[in-house]
Amino acid sequence: MSDMDIRPFTPSDIGSIIELWKKCGLTAPQNDPWRDIERKMRVDPDLLLVGVSGGRVIATVMAGYEGHRGWINYAAVHPDHRRRGHGRTMMAAAERALAKLNCPRINLQVRSSNEEVVAFYRSLGYATDDVISLGKRLVADEPSADDTPEPSS
Repeated sequence: MSDMDIRPFTPSDIGSIIELWKKCGLTAPQNDPWRDIERKMRVDPDLLLVGVSGGRVIATVMAGYEGHRGWINYAAVHPDHRRRGHGRTMMAAAERALAKLNCPRINLQVRSSNEEVVAFYRSLGYATDDVISLGKRLVADEPSADDTPEPSS
């Protein structure tokens, strides 16, 4: 049983979330997490969920739905809080939120080399699809000069 409360993102969470994502290795030079949060706040902001324990953000999941399928991004649990059911609890919350929108299917992407995370998702009932994931960047996120900029309002 998880000793964590789940709630939607609030602007005061941003620093803690970025720190968590960095600690979990979810940030990449081509994806500015500040901008990703800023973009999410324009589209279904209530689908960015945070898990809080002891007054600290220890987990996140960002869900999305465009009418055809749901997506999961930025699923993270702080390394010091893993193996306590928090990841399972966060995913269940995201799945419930998407189900309320009548989302028929959820997809997510995991690096094929990340065997531990692939095994986690398989334990939740996710299966490997016989597809090739392709992507095309439409907006280039330049790395921030300051590592902790405030998102524009």
